[in-house]
Amino acid sequence: MTETQMLVNQTANAYQWTNKLVEALPLDKWQIIPPTVESSINWQVGHLIISQYFHSIMVIRGHQMDILQQLPIRDYSELFTLSGPAQSVGQVESAKLGADLLVMQQKSLAILATLQVSELDNPLEPTPTPHPIATTKREAIDWNIKHTMYHCGQIGLIKRVVDKRHDFGLRLAK
Repeated sequence: MTETQMLVNQTANAYQWTNKLVEALPLDKWQIIPPTVESSINWQVGHLIISQYFHSIMVIRGHQMDILQQLPIRDYSELFTLSGPAQSVGQVESAKLGADLLVMQQKSLAILATLQVSELDNPLEPTPTPHPIATTKREAIDWNIKHTMYHCGQIGLIKRVVDKRHDFGLRLAK
């Protein structure tokens, strides 16, 4: 397995964990902002759409016109990066955000699968906003994985507060 394949697999795994948690929460609870976490599933999912676009697509291969035509990236950036969770309530249907996250994840994995190992140490594609962590494509992909999992943890906490603890299939001995 090449390093690129390993990074694609780790990215896919981070996306799968996030999706397991998100899909296990009823849509009518996605906009609840519990005071203990001060975020919502809607905001977390919207934020992941934007961050995955930036960290695993835009700085890797540049803007992708199919995504820009399909998803309201500018609006999502305003709602889920520049604004806090309270400003996003009622702005986007939860089901649309869930579907858009899947579109972004598929595009991200497709883009990452095109990378050659020799490109991993290449500088990032130029963007108006500098990357906060990475200077190379390898670093950006690594950060995307970590950032996705950080938010996966936040999603797990929100789910526990607004609904119930996630059932990971563990059977604890009594």
